[in-house]
Amino acid sequence: MKKLVISLVLVNLLAACASNKPAETTGGTAASGASSAGASTKAASAAQTAGDPLNDPSGILAMRSVYYPFDVDAVQDADKPVVQAHGKYLAANSNRKVRLEGNCDERGSNEYNLGLGQRRADGVKKMLELGGAKSAQLESVSYGEEKPRSSGHEEASWSQNRRTDIKYAK
Repeated sequence: MKKLVISLVLVNLLAACASNKPAETTGGTAASGASSAGASTKAASAAQTAGDPLNDPSGILAMRSVYYPFDVDAVQDADKPVVQAHGKYLAANSNRKVRLEGNCDERGSNEYNLGLGQRRADGVKKMLELGGAKSAQLESVSYGEEKPRSSGHEEASWSQNRRTDIKYAK
């Protein structure tokens, strides 16, 4: 009986993943015991995660970095829709938390880059709050030049390193 219930849950989960809809879990009978209830809970949790727009690789929420020109800390017009979408998502999902990581290219002193990275992260934080996110959901930090995305020493690399990363807590 346990195998049957678990199989039904897995079939529902696979069907939900294929159709991109939340799975309907089947309730276990008293004979199925706690094991099937645990499987149902895990399947329901997996189905909920699958339907979460944050996990859609083609959606705007898949974009998790905001980029800047040289020596600028204001969010650029091209990236505003991304930040606004994350603000809206956080407003609707008050249980989610984000760490905003400000980064810079290698030019400038360590002290200057740490300050610029913090201003970048704080600017995104302010936009997220304006979009509905609560302050308690957000943490902003600066890594300055310490976490480059690209290791080159030319504009193409530097442009990838001037960013704020939006990192969701697991």
